[in-house]
Amino acid sequence: MTDYVKHCNFPGRLVMVGFGSIGQGVLPLILRHMDIKPEQITIVTADDRGHAEADHFGIKFIRDPLTKDNYQQMLRPLLGKGDFLLNLSVDVSSVALIELCAEVGALYLDTCIEPWPGGYTDASVSPSLRSNYALRETALKLREKYPNGPTAVLTHGANPGLVSHFVKQAMLNIAEDSGRDATPPTTREGWARLAQELNVKVVHIAERDTQIASIPKRRGEFVNTWSIDGFISEGCQPAELGWGSHEKTFPPDGSRHEFGEGAAIYLNRPGVTQRVRTWTPMEGHFHGFLITHSESISIPDYLTVKDDAGNVVYRPTAHYAYHPCDDAVKSIHEFAGKNFVQQETQRLLMDEIIEGVDELGVLLAGHEKGAYWYGSQLDIHEARELAPFNSATSLQVCVAALSGMVWALENPNKGIVEPDEMDYQRCLDICMPYLGPVVGAYTDWTPLEGRNKLFPEDIDESDPWQFKNIRVV
Repeated sequence: MTDYVKHCNFPGRLVMVGFGSIGQGVLPLILRHMDIKPEQITIVTADDRGHAEADHFGIKFIRDPLTKDNYQQMLRPLLGKGDFLLNLSVDVSSVALIELCAEVGALYLDTCIEPWPGGYTDASVSPSLRSNYALRETALKLREKYPNGPTAVLTHGANPGLVSHFVKQAMLNIAEDSGRDATPPTTREGWARLAQELNVKVVHIAERDTQIASIPKRRGEFVNTWSIDGFISEGCQPAELGWGSHEKTFPPDGSRHEFGEGAAIYLNRPGVTQRVRTWTPMEGHFHGFLITHSESISIPDYLTVKDDAGNVVYRPTAHYAYHPCDDAVKSIHEFAGKNFVQQETQRLLMDEIIEGVDELGVLLAGHEKGAYWYGSQLDIHEARELAPFNSATSLQVCVAALSGMVWALENPNKGIVEPDEMDYQRCLDICMPYLGPVVGAYTDWTPLEGRNKLFPEDIDESDPWQFKNIRVV
């Protein structure tokens, strides 16, 4: 029997809200790497998914959906000072749960900021207010209400989450390879200055999922390697991106938010209909979907440099560039073609996956060495050997959630924090054994490669890393 490292001791109670693919995948890691007993854990979820796994481990399983009306009544008896709420749900307000935890003294972690049902698709609400930008601003405002409260980690899965730590390591690698000082900065201002000095113009969260199943997608079915409800929800939100200081041309369908720090913009179209050009080492260059994620906002915000008058003098453009598994692409095409009416059948790929890799990393470009990708190339077969109840996609999320929990328990009074504000090295050290090959690769590829040959295009040849060159129109 393998003798696993116990990263921390946890004597309190753990409540897991939601028990879909990520909940089921992270539970064995929690039991493996935290000093915690099954009787300390309670699962609260909306359906029976994972009930057999909970029974296998001897964990209390409550099937009762949380709502605006009942969440206080259900959760308060389960949580107190020093306990932990791990929120892996959809359609449960993250802000409501964060406030509850702050009031009772419990720690908190989620992998995305969720609204109550309808928050993503309420047509009576402006696109700006349906955005991740707005959800993030609402969550961060709680810092004023609960200063120095129990640690609440926002959005710490693979992405958002792990990729923020990849960005820091990637910048250090580029600095070292460029002959610069590669000493890790110790402040937010130090990291932002490093990005500015390197002249990182863009940060892509560049992901290519090549996992395939023995049973292909059928008509009227949505197939994916991770939460289908989560993917559909974020795919229907506006396409969002951090807006860099080097950009010359504002998108004709773009809009700025009228509140907050202004680090990001949005396009007046859903993310599942917008593609962008990007690159990963195994795939090469490809088109990915510009799906909104909060790291597209937190990373450029964290790396912003301002002058003494408060004017932005440097900020990278940042966004997700995601090519899901091929069956998911077919599902998106069908979903969009039906005017975003969800298919009647859903199938989360797990045991039927027969091969493939989830290549997830960050592409930092525009600096003197061109473009540099740093990240995980996790194969499905290795993922299954590393941890039960996981695919390559889910394991990258699950181990990142574990690392965020450990960090929170080691830093229990930090209040509300984002991944960019955490100890990147501590989180990477916990994640590395579960990420497969973690590689860094330079490329001379730019989004201008092969352009303007068959048909004329409106491109900016003076700067390949303008968003107008990256966007697929």
